[in-house]
Formats: sequence, structure tokens, C-alpha cells
Amino acid sequence: MPVYSMTGYASAQHSTATISHETETKNQPAAQLGLEIRSVNSRFLDLTFRLPEDLRQFEPALRDLLVSKLKRGKVEVRASIETGNSSGVAEPTPRLLQRLNAAQDTVRSWLPQATPLSVADVLRVAASEQSVQRDWSDSVLPLAEKALKDLLGARQREGARLVTMLTDRLEQLRALAQQATPLVPQLVAQQRQRFMDRWQEAMALTDGKALPEAAQDRALTEATAFAIRIDVAEEITRVNSHLDEIERLLTKGGEVGKRLDFLIQELHREANTMGSKSSALELTHISVDMKVLIEQMREQVQNVE
Repeated sequence: MPVYSMTGYASAQHSTATISHETETKNQPAAQLGLEIRSVNSRFLDLTFRLPEDLRQFEPALRDLLVSKLKRGKVEVRASIETGNSSGVAEPTPRLLQRLNAAQDTVRSWLPQATPLSVADVLRVAASEQSVQRDWSDSVLPLAEKALKDLLGARQREGARLVTMLTDRLEQLRALAQQATPLVPQLVAQQRQRFMDRWQEAMALTDGKALPEAAQDRALTEATAFAIRIDVAEEITRVNSHLDEIERLLTKGGEVGKRLDFLIQELHREANTMGSKSSALELTHISVDMKVLIEQMREQVQNVE
């Protein structure tokens, strides 16, 4: 299965033919239905609909359609209806003006203080009079399906780019882990020898007052305990294990975003532990480089569905 990003955008349009206006002598202009779907990352599936009043009734069906195909992401669906009227202004007919004038005279005879009709009021009524309720039942869902298909395609292409980037970071982390692996026994042996040398220097200052065998045993015990504290072999093993699991999830695909996010947190924990336990500059540099790569992966994994 492919890996999907939660980031994507798609749009689709559908035009209707000119409709005969029953109350006037001219035809209703053709209309165009436009639909956009925007998606960004989110912990859960968060749907938002911005629809004109004529399309509010389709919101439940649109919601069911999106839920059936999307699992995570903050998704906004925006629809618009544009008429083919080039002027953008509805022209009032003489008959409409007569009706409005008569209605205004009636109102003002009873309410002398009433505000006269403005040009904007007349144009708004004219637009309402000239509008015809259209039936979008055969257009909305097919258009939404087309836009959703395009969105899934965009999310899949973005997901493929994320997989490429994450795979590259995995290889770099494996290389760093391989660099750190041979350093571990060397550093343990160096620290052990350094500890013994210091104890021998301390014994030389006692002028033989302390028992050599007892002092040597104590030194070995302390050196062993210190070597255990600085040994990062276990952390390196866990890093390699997490890298294997991340690679397996990327190959498997599907809904892997949450599991990848958890593994990235665990990788960061191991890299931090390596840095805190490191007693050599080489391991410190490796730990820092690991954390930089892991942080880059964390930013990208936030977009994986």
C-alpha cells in the first residue's frame, strides 16, 4: 500500500446549461459549481464545510464520502456557485419597480418614519426575483468524488516524496550507528585503563599503607561500574531496531503516521541517552548528528497519514 501525506489540494468545476426563467421574458444565466478540498496535517480527521445555502443539504453526504476515504487530516471543503451574468448586477424590471414603489407607499402610509428603499435594496430584491432554485442533486456528489480522487492522488504523490526523504535519513542514521559501534569497546577499554592508572597513582601516594590486592580489586570494581555507565551498545542496538521497524512500516504503507511518530520519539530518546552517556568527543558528535536527522524526520512524519 502507498504512504499518504495529509497535505493536499484539489478542485473541480461543473457548469450548468441556461435555464428558462418562468416569471420574466429572459432566460436564467448558466451557473458554474466549483468545489475545493484543502487538507493539512492533524492528529485526527477534522472536517470543515463552507457551503452556500443552496448546498447545505448535501453536507451529510459529503461528510460520509470524505470519512470513507480519509483517515487523518484537517480537511476543508469549500463550494461556490457563480452565475454567467457578466455584469454581476441584476437589472430590475419595470413591473418589479412598480411593485416595490407600491409596497413602499403602503408601508410609509402606516409608518411615516420608515426608511425609503435604497438602490442596493432594489438590486438585492431584483437578484432574488431573477434567481431560480436549481437542483444540484446530480452534480454535487459526482463533483466531490472527482475532487476527492484528485486529492488522494496529490496526497499519494506527496507521500512518495516523504518516503524518499525518510529513507535517505534512515540510511544516514544507519551509517552513524555503524560508526559508533566499534567505538564502544574501545572507549570502554580506554576508560577502564584510565581508571586503573589513576588508582595506581593513588596507591603510590599511600606509601604502601594500603593492601595492593584489595586496592586492585576495588579499582577493577569501580572501573567496571564506570564502564557500564558509559557503555552505549544497548542504545545503538535499539536505534538499529527502531530503524528496521520504520523501514518496514514505510514499505508496508497504509495508515502508519501515528506509529512512525512514536518510533521517532523513541529514536530521539536513544540519541539523547547516547549523548548523555558519551565520554568521548566522537560519540558526542555522532549523537548530535543523529538528533539533527531525527528532528528532520519528525517534521516530515507529522504529515504522514
